[in-house]
Amino acid sequence: MPPTTAPAGAGAAMSAPPRRLRIAQVAPPLERVPPVAYGGTERIVHELTQELVRRGHDVTVFASGDSDVGPAKHVVTVPRALRPANSKDDVGAWFAATADAVLRQADAFDIIHSHLEWWSLPLARASRVPVVSTFHGRLDLPFSSRLFEGAREGVVAISRHQASTHPEVPWTVVHNGLRLEDMPFGGRRSEAFCFVGRVDPEKGIVEAIDVALRAGRPLRIAAKVGVLAGQRAYDEEVFRPALRRAGSAVEFLGELNPEDRNRLFAESYATLMPGAWPEPFGLVAIESLATGTPVVARRTGALPEIIREGVDGVFGDDATEMAFLSERVATLDRQAIRDRVIERFSAERMADRYEELYARLLGRPHDAISNAEEAMNAGAEMSADPTLLAPGVDEPAIRTAPPIVGIRPRAMGGVTIVDRPARAGR
Repeated sequence: MPPTTAPAGAGAAMSAPPRRLRIAQVAPPLERVPPVAYGGTERIVHELTQELVRRGHDVTVFASGDSDVGPAKHVVTVPRALRPANSKDDVGAWFAATADAVLRQADAFDIIHSHLEWWSLPLARASRVPVVSTFHGRLDLPFSSRLFEGAREGVVAISRHQASTHPEVPWTVVHNGLRLEDMPFGGRRSEAFCFVGRVDPEKGIVEAIDVALRAGRPLRIAAKVGVLAGQRAYDEEVFRPALRRAGSAVEFLGELNPEDRNRLFAESYATLMPGAWPEPFGLVAIESLATGTPVVARRTGALPEIIREGVDGVFGDDATEMAFLSERVATLDRQAIRDRVIERFSAERMADRYEELYARLLGRPHDAISNAEEAMNAGAEMSADPTLLAPGVDEPAIRTAPPIVGIRPRAMGGVTIVDRPARAGR
């Protein structure tokens, strides 16, 4: 079945008035929202949440307790994000607990938007309200076909290539988007490559060292080490020895905060993405391009959907070819690279596509939900706020509590809700 981006539903619902939706955004428990450093899925949850709130929707984020969801409501699913805390807990159990917390409060929402990867499928089957399930990782795994059997509309792939892995699934393709216009541009550039990502064989981090050495250029690496035993073993047994052999030609920076990571992109000659795995999207690519820095990559996964060969960067089949072709990026128009990627992969465009999908699942026209903010300003009647409370919790006490700075946790039948003050002017 081909992926769809079909228009919103029609029929009797076409006369429905504009209204604010009650939306649950469900993040994995691995990283905080937004992540302090590395964390692609959680960055998308953050960007989408902020844009939906800006449009007037009532958004609740299920996320780790150290998350900062801004003006949205916050349901705490794990006290601290598991990966930065070096948790030794069973990750699968925390995913299951997150899905269970959402299901027990499902009636409080019009739409549940899950980013829990494979746990999204049983969540959607069990939910009493429509579920959008966005997959951020690779799908070519042995168990995947069985889990996708009978998948309903609402499953989202973040690229056409990712969707092609299971063509029988009723996919909607929504490319990721970020707020890219504030990325640094126009400063001093070095002659060095950069690599940003994860210390993992599928990301091609050792191959990036090889490309840089063959090209005779320095390399600066900003990367995190995963929590799985295999990832840690790869770091110790493969990556660290390769780093030592490279000597002063390669600088390992560890994980960087967003500001430093963006500066690294902006100062680099080109960004290396030599991974051989089926890249589901490639946030690193759009971030690099937003600073005007071209990308040198393998032609894998979704990268050809993002990188225009000879315009935004170059593709090579191996380290030797990537090193040879990398000299061509010096002639590319970095201003044009930046302008086009900001247009193509904005948070606003991503939110537009998700609003269309929400409308389709609810049987409403897109216009009936996409103008929520304007309807609010005009005094239109909106649906009641969701009540995310365990039995016995005093609702009026929560609704009338004075705003405070910071967080205010409250027990909720195994999870915690955290109220935050609304931003000034909202």
